[in-house]
Amino acid sequence: EKIGKIEVDNIELGDKNIEKTIPDIYQRTADNSDAIKALLESFQDETAEFGEKNNVGKLLEQQQINSIK
Repeated sequence: EKIGKIEVDNIELGDKNIEKTIPDIYQRTADNSDAIKALLESFQDETAEFGEKNNVGKLLEQQQINSIK
């Protein structure tokens, strides 16, 4: 949001450094977003695999049953 404002404000100013730097900032932001998405997907896969291997679903069911007693 702030980068967009700088970009708009720079239309009249015409600062070449800003014009040169902003596309790099957008690209790094997109790359970071992609890396975060990949990390989250990997974490979700690992969590699901761990849950299956360790019967986490059954343990949670048993915990709920025990709390009702």
